[in-house]
Amino acid sequence: MLRKVEPKALNVLGGELQDCSHDPVTGFFRDGCCNTDAQDVGSHTVCIRVTEEFLQFSKSCGNDLSTPMPQHGFAGLKGGDQWCLCAARWLEAYQRDMAPKVRLAATHERALDIVPLEALKPHALDLN
Repeated sequence: MLRKVEPKALNVLGGELQDCSHDPVTGFFRDGCCNTDAQDVGSHTVCIRVTEEFLQFSKSCGNDLSTPMPQHGFAGLKGGDQWCLCAARWLEAYQRDMAPKVRLAATHERALDIVPLEALKPHALDLN
């Protein structure tokens, strides 16, 4: 997917957006970051650490992230993987007490259009 080079994106803490995962490679643009633009209608902006519990929750909501789909170059996720999740799905999981942990430094600031920072912080992997 070609896109215009833009200034470095910011994370939800106001710093430079960090990589989320290159194994498996994630992001709307499959660049390892939770980058986004107007084409990303799902707002794949929240960098999560996947758990088996979350994978079951997501599957029950109609988004099976664990089953491989080789035709799309997707090996399926497993517990411990990091992934750029749709902000609305994270918020839904949060509202049902199923929210996975997040890496705030790798979560795009646009996630805040959907998810309040106050909801993300208690689930942060990278805050002390």
